[in-house]
Amino acid sequence: MRKLLLFMIAAIATLSFLGCGTPPVYNVSSMSIAVSGDKKASLEDVEKAILRAGGGLGWIIKKEKPGVLKGTLILRTHTAIVSIKHTTEEYSITYESSVNLNYNAESNTIHSNYNGWIQNLNKAIQVQLGLL
Repeated sequence: MRKLLLFMIAAIATLSFLGCGTPPVYNVSSMSIAVSGDKKASLEDVEKAILRAGGGLGWIIKKEKPGVLKGTLILRTHTAIVSIKHTTEEYSITYESSVNLNYNAESNTIHSNYNGWIQNLNKAIQVQLGLL
């Protein structure tokens, strides 16, 4: 009876891990910038919105050149670095590099926490752009 119980526990544990895997890297591509009313956001407005959104989530965001920002998030022993390209019409968030996030360039996979961080950053940017 004890062997059967141990076998069943092992089988359940094995099956539960089959669905787990390293997810593909999540990038945000060509996200439209919607501004309320008839207004049109300037490049500076978009940049400030991205800086506010990232700063509120602990991202360090620096301007590389007009229309290109670099975001760095450092949590414990993990670091994620992204490129945020933007115009007055749209923006994109693209993976650049990471530390301790199990990034695999061959399969384009990464630790699942990374994808959550990017999704949160994207939502925060949308909120800040909506306030323009």
